[in-house]
Amino acid sequence: MRIIVKKMHREFWEIHPEAEQALRAWHTKTKQADWESTSDVKKDYRNASFVANNRVIFNIKGKQYRLVVSINYPHQIVYIRFIGTHNEYDKIDTTTT
Repeated sequence: MRIIVKKMHREFWEIHPEAEQALRAWHTKTKQADWESTSDVKKDYRNASFVANNRVIFNIKGKQYRLVVSINYPHQIVYIRFIGTHNEYDKIDTTTT
């Protein structure tokens, strides 16, 4: 998978350094993935949640943070849409973010 907007990860872990290792691990695993459907994502991340518009929500660092991505399965692209605390996550609409 090709990941778009990795810069968002770096900016986030500069503010939350405890999230860096978990975000790097997610990035490495996702970059090596070959996801063609939601079931492929579930094989790698059984706790991933799926919402409208091909959005997938990942728990990061033991559910301390939430990562929302949009996946274009045919083109193998993952767009990072949001990363934040649970409190910040509660304030967004995951289907449009």
